[in-house]
Amino acid sequence: MQPTFIIAGRITREFILPPVGSPLLDAAGGSALYAAGGLNVWDQEIGLLARVGEDYPRHWLKEIAARGVDISGVRILPQSLDLRSFIAYNEKFEITRGAVVSQFARRALAFPKSLLGYQSPPEARKDALKPDALAPLPIEIPADYREAQAVHLCPMDFVSHNQLFTAFKGRSVTTLTLDPSPGYMAPNFFRDLRVIVSGLTAFLPSEEELRGLFWGETNDLWEMAAALGAYGCEMVVVKRGGLGQLVYDVPGKRKWEVPAYPSRMADPTGAGDAFCGGFLAGYRKTYDPLRAALYGNVSASLKVEGSGAFYPLDVMPGLAEARLLALKELVREM
Repeated sequence: MQPTFIIAGRITREFILPPVGSPLLDAAGGSALYAAGGLNVWDQEIGLLARVGEDYPRHWLKEIAARGVDISGVRILPQSLDLRSFIAYNEKFEITRGAVVSQFARRALAFPKSLLGYQSPPEARKDALKPDALAPLPIEIPADYREAQAVHLCPMDFVSHNQLFTAFKGRSVTTLTLDPSPGYMAPNFFRDLRVIVSGLTAFLPSEEELRGLFWGETNDLWEMAAALGAYGCEMVVVKRGGLGQLVYDVPGKRKWEVPAYPSRMADPTGAGDAFCGGFLAGYRKTYDPLRAALYGNVSASLKVEGSGAFYPLDVMPGLAEARLLALKELVREM
């Protein structure tokens, strides 16, 4: 299979304690898989670009491939890697802090042996200039991936984003989207952002990340989007969680507010990544920024209703299309 879409990011081993429903204990997850799941709602021919250790369960990779996702871009390093990721939510769907053991005790759940020795990762580096050992390298990109038409870069450090952006830009790729890491969305990094924002099809930050970048400068999200758009990207889309998205079309200076589809919340993990995957698929289908955001919005709405990166693929047939039609009527042009 010659992949049309490439998703570059992280693959992890997830442990999730949602406020409702059963916990997800030691399952395949990570930004790359959630984005692939969101894209797979609308399209196929997806290739994954990621790194895992030799101890990563091989049957998980086979299950991912069984979903029609090409895994030839997943490099298995000859060493063990701690890819565990733990998230617990309270009844308001907010991430809770505290010792991992106490999180299980609070819910009267047995502590899984596979989490022994786990420590929450430190806060993101503010300069983000040290490459993450788990971020894929340009040299690891398979030859056929370099001929793909559309690429999405999931959150990574600045150096890795810059290297992958350079590797893909100027080849057959005509659509390139990027979800920034909070580690470099800070005022002291604003000038450096031109390196990766210039030439992007779409820059896809969260509202929190965008406000962090413009801290002390302005509180107007549209002003922030316009300032980033001036760096040379075609679109800036602000992900706002339960509030939906703001879409700024840079060339036309058009602005839309898209509310989140009113779905049943069960597990918000990976919703932002699922949005990015759906957005990429939608843009390749329509080449329209607003309609692309609608596709992404629906992918996210399906993801939050259950746990697991590919949960959106297991819902009732036709549900995504029905939500897409309903959501069009709720958009507001600013």
